[in-house]
Amino acid sequence: MSTEFRPPNLALSTIGLSLATFMQVLDTTIANVSLPTIAGNLGVSSNQSTWVITSFAVSNAIALPLTGFLTRRFGETKLFVWATLLFSLASLLCGMAQSMGMLILFRAIQGAVAGPMYPITQSLLISIYPPAKRGMALALLAMVTVVAPIAGPILGGWVTDNYSWPWIFFINVPIGIFASMVVANQMKGRPERTERPRVDYVGLITLVLGVGALQIVLDKGNDEDWFNSQFIVLTSIVAVVGLIVFLIWELTDKDPIVNLKLFRHRNFRFGTLSLVLGYAAFFAIALLVPQWLQRNMGYTSTWAGLATAPLGVLPVLLTPFVGKYAGRFDLRMLASISFIVMGATSFMRADFFPGVDFGHIAFVQLLQGLGVAFFFMPVLTILLSDLQPNEIAAGSGLATFLRTLGGSFAASLTTFLWDRRATVHHAQLTEHVTPYDPATVATMNGIGDPQTAAVTVNQLITQQGYHIAFNEVFHLLGWIFFSLILVVWLAKPPFAAKAGPAASGH
Repeated sequence: MSTEFRPPNLALSTIGLSLATFMQVLDTTIANVSLPTIAGNLGVSSNQSTWVITSFAVSNAIALPLTGFLTRRFGETKLFVWATLLFSLASLLCGMAQSMGMLILFRAIQGAVAGPMYPITQSLLISIYPPAKRGMALALLAMVTVVAPIAGPILGGWVTDNYSWPWIFFINVPIGIFASMVVANQMKGRPERTERPRVDYVGLITLVLGVGALQIVLDKGNDEDWFNSQFIVLTSIVAVVGLIVFLIWELTDKDPIVNLKLFRHRNFRFGTLSLVLGYAAFFAIALLVPQWLQRNMGYTSTWAGLATAPLGVLPVLLTPFVGKYAGRFDLRMLASISFIVMGATSFMRADFFPGVDFGHIAFVQLLQGLGVAFFFMPVLTILLSDLQPNEIAAGSGLATFLRTLGGSFAASLTTFLWDRRATVHHAQLTEHVTPYDPATVATMNGIGDPQTAAVTVNQLITQQGYHIAFNEVFHLLGWIFFSLILVVWLAKPPFAAKAGPAASGH
């Protein structure tokens, strides 16, 4: 495949690719706030409605590592255009769904066809930009990755409140058609080498079973009380057996469906580890702060959204500069700045107290945005820097898959840890609440009715338990970010965002 191809209009090509990716990343979170409405309209319980999220996540996680295989078979441009068109069609069907079963099926299809979209966008952007400007292309994609998940719940809530929930899916249709037409037109004539690789059926089946089961365990574990549930135990066994067979088979097969041998590249190995752990910690913050604001601080969903939104300000403002000038610095240094800032803001949250005001919460979010601005582009450039040109799509797909899985692990473990530590602190605090404690007696007498007083005091203890647990989780996240500085320095220069001709010298 020639790396010298330039589309007729580079700006238009970038808009087409970015729009499709923004739409796809947005859809991972846009339905979250609409679940109660969807459940009510389709006549199911709120627990059943969470499968709208789970079905998308499971099929998306399975499809992501298949990107390399699909690229070899169909070519990058054709795969991107068809995936985007099918995503638009699946979105239309989601909006038209008349039952929860139909919606879950169409969301699973939507997740599957969305799988290759982000990695292919990354690969196409790198290939159409000249070497000096590839950092800018990756920085732009990083901005989309940050802004879309933040915008998702806000946009989803606004559309659901002002129109109706099907419109959170219908809005994808014109965007997807426009993006696919633009990219098809701009990439016409781009030379691509395709082949008919042997289908690794054992790898495919074990991937579907192992990853699908693992994603279900992570999504449903907290709801089902983890290993006290027979369903979770059985699904975990399927996940472990499936993944062990998958790993052994893929590492020994001559033509594996997922190329795990990409980890032979030093920078891909340590860059991917930095991306996965850094994103998992970032995802934990994005999940925990809004929940804490609503559960502990009494914020509405709208005010929680406004308090967390400043996170996206600095990445949007700084992205052009990071993309333009990052190549002049050691990218490990930029990534280290990111981890220091995100670690420091985590420690700031570890000192939050029940009376903390809106301005302080929003300021810490704004400050964390500085860390986010220096995270995605340098780390992505590092992990792609020593791949061969024909390995970029597969490498990007594999790294994105592991990043997605890291986010799922973070969501489950953070929620579990927060709930579990809150229960421990509730028990410890309750030990001091006795009829013989003057402060307890004074508080309860001040409330009046003994029954109301008991309930009120218990609520205060629960709230305090969750707050202490919140501080503990952020203390842990702070140390995770600081430890990643050591990981990213295990990568070695050169890091030029060349995943093109220069990369083939490896």
